[in-house]
Amino acid sequence: MLNSGRLHLLSQLDTLGTVRAVADTLHLSASTVSQQLAVLETETRCRLIERTGRRVRLTPAGLLLARRAREILDRMADVEAELRALNDEPIGTVRLAVFQSAIYSLAVPAANRLATTHPHLDLELVEMEPHESGPALRSGEADVIVTTTDYSGLTWGADLEVMSLGSDPVVLILPHGHPLASRTAVSLAACKEETWACDRPQSYMADLTVRLCREAGFEPRVACRFSNYLMLLRHVETTGSIALLPALAVTSDHAVVTRRLNPPVHRNVAVVVRRGAPQRAAVNAVIAALRDHPEIDALSAPDPAPEGDPSPEGREGDRHP
Repeated sequence: MLNSGRLHLLSQLDTLGTVRAVADTLHLSASTVSQQLAVLETETRCRLIERTGRRVRLTPAGLLLARRAREILDRMADVEAELRALNDEPIGTVRLAVFQSAIYSLAVPAANRLATTHPHLDLELVEMEPHESGPALRSGEADVIVTTTDYSGLTWGADLEVMSLGSDPVVLILPHGHPLASRTAVSLAACKEETWACDRPQSYMADLTVRLCREAGFEPRVACRFSNYLMLLRHVETTGSIALLPALAVTSDHAVVTRRLNPPVHRNVAVVVRRGAPQRAAVNAVIAALRDHPEIDALSAPDPAPEGDPSPEGREGDRHP
């Protein structure tokens, strides 16, 4: 009989790539992980792992079982959740995909609250930008996502349930002492000769930066591309480059100046789930924790649109990405 714990180890190995990474993630020793995977090979009578130098990789049988393992473990979690739901107790693992700037402002505080209120619920946080999290939600890799409904790369259909969390302004990031920092709001046309720090190509913020600059009449001269906003902000601090970022991404830890855009630009932030998603009690608990957040300066009240409407109208004078 297959052991769920060992199936989880194999699934994690497929996701993380190395025994050491699996061990670190699950707080086990590497030797324990290797031993348990060896037992799984004995149980299945299949060679699941092969060595390539100092690394390991999954054999075709290992890949098959790892992918099936996710289905098996999810189904087991569903059954456990259904049993617990008899007592209305959220239980099981919920995978929450969140864009980078909302991790510490929204997701981590929600996870901390859930650890106290629902100790049998395991929340797994995954960093995913809007172009990644939508497909992950539909494929089942994520159970709940925090994203922006302004991302045009995802088709919003009846299969998705959208609940607004608020409106996050997109701001211009400047180094201290920059001439444009004397203004309260900046037109992007004034940034034509600047050097830009940007996100990865084809990401939400990279596409938005290029589009807004082109609308202002110029092509941005990009000096660097970082998927990590901390590195991007550090580049602005130390080199004199400028950037566009959501206000949620900028904290007082960074020696930069933020200025609103003229005309203003903001993105609508929402929590999204699949309709009829499994583990409904656990998913509902995560949604409630995300929506019941303390006041966040960068996140204003949601636009006055019906709940579930993925395209609320902006306030007068504001421009949605």
